[in-house]
Amino acid sequence: MTFANYPSLAGRVVFVTGGASGIGAEMVRAFAANGAKVAFVDIQADAGKALVAELRDTQHRPRFLPVDLIDIGALQASIEETRHTLGPIAVLINNAASDERHELDHVTPDYWDKMMNVNLRHQFFAAQAVRPHMKELGRGSIVNFSSIAWMAGAAGMVAYTTAKSAILGLTKSLGREFGPDNIRVNAIAPGAVVTDKQLRLWYTPEQADEMAGRQAIRRRLLPVDIARVALFLAADDSEMITKQCLIVDGGLR
Repeated sequence: MTFANYPSLAGRVVFVTGGASGIGAEMVRAFAANGAKVAFVDIQADAGKALVAELRDTQHRPRFLPVDLIDIGALQASIEETRHTLGPIAVLINNAASDERHELDHVTPDYWDKMMNVNLRHQFFAAQAVRPHMKELGRGSIVNFSSIAWMAGAAGMVAYTTAKSAILGLTKSLGREFGPDNIRVNAIAPGAVVTDKQLRLWYTPEQADEMAGRQAIRRRLLPVDIARVALFLAADDSEMITKQCLIVDGGLR
């Protein structure tokens, strides 16, 4: 199959959180393939460096900055460093998250706060930090990441689903706040995406295939399927779409 290329992304600065592996890495690849200048942050230093090496021959070699997104000061500093090295950020992909499973009775206040910090808090502060960049450019696109897990009321991950549901409220309010500056804010809610991490920690191959069999489109949902939607929401082709959440789950729900 042949997929769309987006000329409006060529040369634009794109900032991806959690970009070293899984869905995030696939988005780094996709934006780099569209000629964007990509900076990405992640706590996984080795994986981040390996991805940069993989993409060394793209038009604009991506830049990796090792950042723990729980440290908001470090996140803000990485956004400013990106401005100084690549230019003002035109696209923010708020991807980073942890879908760690947990027993409800074992959740402590500290653990709850940790899960809010790694799944929700950094999305707001990244959006806040890139807003001046986008105002300077006269346009911008922010793509937040939710999940269908909260829509289904998934068990064994209540802190995660709570954070992911809050991202819908965040998206709608930021979309309203940022709209007068021609900054669009949308969300993607992925379904059961099969990544190396999911197969290592949560699914057997048989369970992944069983999940795909419950979808309306009965093949595994892959990171590249999510990346293609992120490209569309970042590009000028979607210039009148804001405050929306696109569900990409192969018809699982």
